[in-house]
Amino acid sequence: MNEHEKINYVEFPAVNLNATKNFFYEVFNWTFEDFGSDYTAFSGQGLDGGFYKADSKPIPENGAALVVFYSSDLQQTLRKIQLAGGVISKPIFAFPGGKRFHFIEPSGNELAVWSDTDA
Repeated sequence: MNEHEKINYVEFPAVNLNATKNFFYEVFNWTFEDFGSDYTAFSGQGLDGGFYKADSKPIPENGAALVVFYSSDLQQTLRKIQLAGGVISKPIFAFPGGKRFHFIEPSGNELAVWSDTDA
């Protein structure tokens, strides 16, 4: 539902659209709708968005926003990310409210996964 002055959509750069699409399909079961060869969109994932073909790889250390997923089983999600070719950039660590880790997907975007359980 579109809500006035609420975050509605997020876009990420992707060096390799096909690798990024395959990664998010394998790990999170996302589906995509392509709009030409340089853009693909996803929906129904908590926040809709897309990936656009780009040469840049923004990372939070350089000021990029960090998108954080929630998992009820942090270890299982970490394994799925590794099996799909994701790179763990920060191993699981505790923070106020739970635990989390950071990963880099095939196009170089860094994201995180957190949990408030011990799993």
